Amino acid sequence: MAAPGAAEPLGLRAAEEEEEGGGGGGAAPSEEPPLELGLAEAELDLAAEEFILDEVDVHIQANLEDALVQEALKTGVDLRQYSKQVELELQEVERASIRDYIKESENIASLHNQITACDAILERMEQMLSAFQCDLSSISSEIQTLQEQSVAMNLRLKNRQAVRSQLSQLVDELVVPATMISTILEAPVTEQEFLEQLHELNSKINYVKEQAFRETMACADVQHVLEKLKVKAVTKIREFVLQKIYSFRKPMTNYQIPQNALLKYRFFYQFLLGNERAVAQELREQYVETMSKIYLSYFKSYTSRLMKIQYEEVAEKDDLMGVEDTAKKGFFSKPSLKNRNTIFTLGNRGSVIGAAELEGPIIVPHAAQKSDVRYPFESLFRSQHYALLDNSCREYLFLCDFFMVTGPSAQDLFNAVMGKTLAMFLKHMDAYAGDCYDSIAVFLCIHIVLRFRAIMAKRNIPAVDKYWETLLEILWPRFEHILELNIQSIQNTDPQKLGFLDTRPHYITRRYAEFSSAIVSINQTFPNERTHALLGQLQVEVENFVLRVAAEFSSRKEQLIFLINNYDMMLGVLMERAVEESKEVEGFQQLLSARTQEFIEEILSPPFGGMIAFVKESEALIEKGQLERLRGEEARVTQLVRGFSSTWKAAVESLSQDVMRSFSNFKNGTSIIQGALTQLIQYYHRFHKVLSQPPLRALPARTELINIHHLMVELKKHKPNF
Repeated sequence: MAAPGAAEPLGLRAAEEEEEGGGGGGAAPSEEPPLELGLAEAELDLAAEEFILDEVDVHIQANLEDALVQEALKTGVDLRQYSKQVELELQEVERASIRDYIKESENIASLHNQITACDAILERMEQMLSAFQCDLSSISSEIQTLQEQSVAMNLRLKNRQAVRSQLSQLVDELVVPATMISTILEAPVTEQEFLEQLHELNSKINYVKEQAFRETMACADVQHVLEKLKVKAVTKIREFVLQKIYSFRKPMTNYQIPQNALLKYRFFYQFLLGNERAVAQELREQYVETMSKIYLSYFKSYTSRLMKIQYEEVAEKDDLMGVEDTAKKGFFSKPSLKNRNTIFTLGNRGSVIGAAELEGPIIVPHAAQKSDVRYPFESLFRSQHYALLDNSCREYLFLCDFFMVTGPSAQDLFNAVMGKTLAMFLKHMDAYAGDCYDSIAVFLCIHIVLRFRAIMAKRNIPAVDKYWETLLEILWPRFEHILELNIQSIQNTDPQKLGFLDTRPHYITRRYAEFSSAIVSINQTFPNERTHALLGQLQVEVENFVLRVAAEFSSRKEQLIFLINNYDMMLGVLMERAVEESKEVEGFQQLLSARTQEFIEEILSPPFGGMIAFVKESEALIEKGQLERLRGEEARVTQLVRGFSSTWKAAVESLSQDVMRSFSNFKNGTSIIQGALTQLIQYYHRFHKVLSQPPLRALPARTELINIHHLMVELKKHKPNF
């Protein structure tokens, strides 16, 4: 039996109910509901029963799956009995559990007290943590506040630092230290300390001007002090610079020394230019006025002294290439030049444009006078203008450096200083050139100017470029005029008025050769087409003159000797100085070659003319195919063969002596003899060929012909050795 109130197993109770329901069948049926209502209720009851049955089935199935139930079913135990047994065991366990609780009641009470105490502690901890949370919240807000304050303080710091740097610079620039005041007021301007403090003062003045423009109020506190210091500094600087400028005016002063001293203090003028332009302008005008007079006086005196050591004998208007050497002069006329052909000969005069002498030391007039040394004009010109070049370069650089000018401003300032001197030079050169007839001197002066202009261009100093151009405009026309006068003099020369003529080189052609070689050699460095054209005209006139003089000789032989001697002399002189590719050399070489060949024919004609004529006539007939006409020449041929064999040695000897007597140039004479002998051998060889033709081949005279090789050996003995 199960204990009262114990829950019976669901399966047993359900079974009992089922049995009870099946046993009692006498229950009174209830009243029938209305038909429609009864159908609905019946449907609901059926649905509820089906649901309950489903749950019961699930529950039964779950119990049946239990391991104990399955084991009990396997052993055949009665489930009701087994249910009651289990219930008894549960009650026993409950009672044992109560006893354990009673037995451990003290411990449980103690545990309860501990739990209560822990609960109180945890409660206090909760309160503390809540307080901490509140504190942390307030700290976070304070940190954020501090962060914002830090950013603001950092910004203020940066602003203060920026303001501090500007204010510090402002204060430093505005404050006038006592050292500056004492130095500007008391120290000499030549001391380095004064120069340093002047730089500092200039910086402060400029800064105060800038800040005053920005309406900085603090400028008013120092402006009057700076103004007084500026006035004092300007006064001291003005006195110092004027003293240096006035020192230039002392006689025998080397003005380069005070110039170099001024360059050390070039900032003085810069200070004046920035702060007191009127004083700067005054100093500049004083310098220009002083140096202008000094340069004019120096170069005027130097030029005058130079002209006193020029050669006493200079070329005059009658000293032209075509003027007769034998012209008589009146009693009161000036004596002729001791060495007239120096006018047309270069000699050592060309060294003036050489590298060694061009930039050599200038001539010292009093030393030259003491030594009684004289110079040609081109040497004086070089010395004068090299001094001008040197001083101009130095002065231009000084003006640019000290007065801080460049470009057109520098050129204007230089012209203000050197303008009078350059004008004096041009006036002197214009006067000298107008009365000068020494064309080589003028031409050398032109090339000196060209070289000096190149030197200044290399130094990048354009100060006197205009002067060089003007000087060339004076010299070039004068040179061309003198050259034209010489051309005209040759053109107007009458050979019949030249007196006795011989076959030697004429003095006029010698003058031309020397002069032309001089001009060509000088002109090679700076070629000028106008010069080439004038020389070409001069050459044509000289060639015509030589032909006119040659025509005065009666025989063609003398004419050819005269032409060859003159051509050879001119060619030799030209080749000494001019290059072989020059037009003059090439032209005279062609003329000399043509006249030499003609002369050889002329000297061979008297002794060997019959043979030469026969050879030429026979060759013409052979060329035309008229060999039969040679058959009638047996007697002539025999006479020519025997005549040549008997007279050729004496004729060659006479020819050689005649040639060597006729030509002043032994080398040229030797060349002509060699050419004549060579030409003779060629004619004799051609004579052999003519005699070998069929009409003349059988002549007995052929056996008397001289062997060509033997003739060549013999002729070599007559070749002169020079």
